[in-house]
Amino acid sequence: MSTSSLSRRHFLLATGATAGAATAALAGPAGSATATPPTVRVDDHDMFWRAGKEHGVPPALLAAVSYAQTRWQDHGGRPSASVGYGPMHLVDGALAAEARAARVGKDAAPATLDTLGDAAAASGLSPEAIRTDPEANIRAAAALLARHQRRAGRPVGVRTAPGAWFATVAATSGLTTSAAQLDLADVVVATLRDGGRVQLADGARLVLPSRNVSVARRQRDPLVARTRRAQREQARRGAKVEAPRGLDVEWHEAPYEQYGEGAGDYGNHDLAFRPRAPKITHIVVHDTECSYETALDLVSDPTYVSWQYTLRSSDGLIAQHALARDVCWHAGNWYVNMHSIGMEHEGYAAEGAPWYSEPMYRTSSKLLSWLSRQHDIPLDRAHVIGHDQVPGTTTPTIPGMHWDPGPFWDWEHYFELMGAPLRRGTSNRKPRVGDVVRILPGFVGNVQPVTGCETGGDACGGPRDTNFVTLRVAPSSSAALVNDIGLHQNGQPATTEVADISARATAGTEFVVADVQGDWTAIWFLGVIAWFVNPRRRPTARVVERPVGRVRAKPGVAKVKVYGRCYPEQEAYDVAADYQAVSPLVYELPAGQMYAVGELNPVTDYYKAKTYSLDTPNDHVDIVGQDKYVQISLGHRIGFVRRAEVDVLR
Repeated sequence: MSTSSLSRRHFLLATGATAGAATAALAGPAGSATATPPTVRVDDHDMFWRAGKEHGVPPALLAAVSYAQTRWQDHGGRPSASVGYGPMHLVDGALAAEARAARVGKDAAPATLDTLGDAAAASGLSPEAIRTDPEANIRAAAALLARHQRRAGRPVGVRTAPGAWFATVAATSGLTTSAAQLDLADVVVATLRDGGRVQLADGARLVLPSRNVSVARRQRDPLVARTRRAQREQARRGAKVEAPRGLDVEWHEAPYEQYGEGAGDYGNHDLAFRPRAPKITHIVVHDTECSYETALDLVSDPTYVSWQYTLRSSDGLIAQHALARDVCWHAGNWYVNMHSIGMEHEGYAAEGAPWYSEPMYRTSSKLLSWLSRQHDIPLDRAHVIGHDQVPGTTTPTIPGMHWDPGPFWDWEHYFELMGAPLRRGTSNRKPRVGDVVRILPGFVGNVQPVTGCETGGDACGGPRDTNFVTLRVAPSSSAALVNDIGLHQNGQPATTEVADISARATAGTEFVVADVQGDWTAIWFLGVIAWFVNPRRRPTARVVERPVGRVRAKPGVAKVKVYGRCYPEQEAYDVAADYQAVSPLVYELPAGQMYAVGELNPVTDYYKAKTYSLDTPNDHVDIVGQDKYVQISLGHRIGFVRRAEVDVLR
C-alpha cells in the first residue's frame, strides 16, 4: 500500500507532524514486516491543535467528534450518501436537500441541516476548501462548534472541559432526529472516556487516549426528554417494535395479505411461531441496493418480498416491518429464511463507504447485539452472516445468489461495536497444518483487487478498504485466482469483479490450515487448496485457540457431499406430497481435507407454509427430521455436510 492511497482515506498518517514517520514506515512493499508501523496520537496532531487553538475548542474534542462521525477518514473529498464531507462529516444542506427531494419528492423531503454552509460562514473558508481539504474541514468544524457554544452562553477555550460541549456537539452534528443527535454526542463522550483506536492493515495505529469526562445534566437531559417524547409518540401510533430501549425505531408494517384467488396468492411473509418453531439461529445482514424510501415502498407491497428491519444511512434510523416470530422472505434460501432475521441497510454493495455510515453501523450493532441476546444467537461469523454467505439451495440457483453487503462492509468494526471483537479467542502465533484460523486482515488500509464498481474493468475509483483476503491457487501473487465452480458453471475463470466472490475469504470466517510456506498460508476452500498472504509479524489470519471443531471425511468416504439446506429425510413427512428433496450442491470435499465447523447440530427441519390461512389443516407446521448435519465454512458461503459422512474433530 502506498502513502498516497492511504492519505485519501486516513489523512492523519500522511500529513502534519507525522508525515515523515508514516512515509518511512509505509515505503516498503505490501505485507513488508521490516519497518516499525507508526502510532499517531490523534489529539496531538497538528491539524486538531491548530484548529482548536484558532477557535478555542479542545483538540481532543475535535478528534472525538471526527472519530464518531467518520473514524478519522477523509475519503478524498468524496461525499457520503448523506452529502457529508471530510473527517468532520460536514453536511452540504443544499445538495442533501436536492438529492433527497429527487428521491422522495420536494413536498415530502424533510428539512436538512446545512452544517457545511454554517461552518463556511463561521470560519470564512470557502465551501470548496471545506469539501476537499482535510485541514480546512477541521478548522471549519471548530469554528462552527465555537460559534454555537458562544451563542449558547457556554465557555470556549482549548482548555475547557470537553463535557461542557455536549449540547453543542449534538446541535451541530448534522443529524436531524433527537435520538441520532443524542447518540452522536454520547459516542463522542464515550470516545473521550474510553479512548479511540483505529488500526490499519499494515499495523499503523491512530489512537486517542482516554480521559476523565463528565457531562452536566442540564446539557444532556433536554435532549433525552425530546427523544423519549418522540418514542412515546411512536408507541401511541400503535408501534409494536422489537428493539432495545432508547433505540430510534419506527413501525412500518410489511403486509400479510391475500391478493388473489389461489391459496398461495398472498404475501409478503409467512406467519410462524418462532422461536418455538422454527428456531431462530442466524441473522442475515443485507444492503438494500436502493434508497431507504424505495426500500420502504417495496416492503409495503404484498406481492414483493420482506425482511424484519431496514436501516437508514444518514442517521441510522430503523424501521421494523415484521415480528421476529414470523418468517420473512429475504435470503433466497427457504431454510435460511426459516431460521433467520433479515436486516437491510440502505446502500449499494459496489459503493460501500458512502452509504455504510458510522451512525448506521452504530444503531445496527446495537439492534443486532440485542437480537442475539433475545434469541440466544452466538455473536460470531457463523451465525451473523452476510447475504453473500447464504448458500444456494440447489446447484442451478448458485449463480443467482446475492453478494451483498459486499467487499466494503467493515465486519471487524461492526463486531467491535457489538462488544464481540473478532480477535477475541485468537492467537497471532504462526499457524500450523491442521489449525483453525480466523480471517482478520483489518479493514482500514486492506486494499485488495476489486474492479468493475462503476464501469467494466475499472479499479472502483481507486484503492478501497476491503474486508477480505484474496485467494490464489499457489503461493504467488501472480498465481491464478481460486475459482468457484458453482458460481462459474460454464467454465469461466474467477475475476476481480466486485460481484465475483470466488476468491475471497472474508473477515471473521474460519478455515483449516492445509499448508504454510513463508508468508503464505493455505486453507481448504471449496474442495481445493487456496493460498493467501499471511505475514508472521502482520498476520491477516489468526489461530483460533478453541475452535468449535473440524470435519473431515469418514474412513471409506472418498468425497463428502455439500448441501445448501438441512431438510428432513423422506420418512419424516406424514404427507408424501410434502417431501422436499435433499439435493447436494456441485461442491465435493475430498478425503483428507478439513473444514471449520460453524454449528455442530443445526436443526433438521422444513417449515411448511403454503397457504394464507392459519386454519388450513396440515399447514404452518414445522416438520422435524432425524438426519444430522454440520454447518461448515465452505468457501465464501456457508454450507452443510451430513454427519453420516464426516468425522467431527473437537
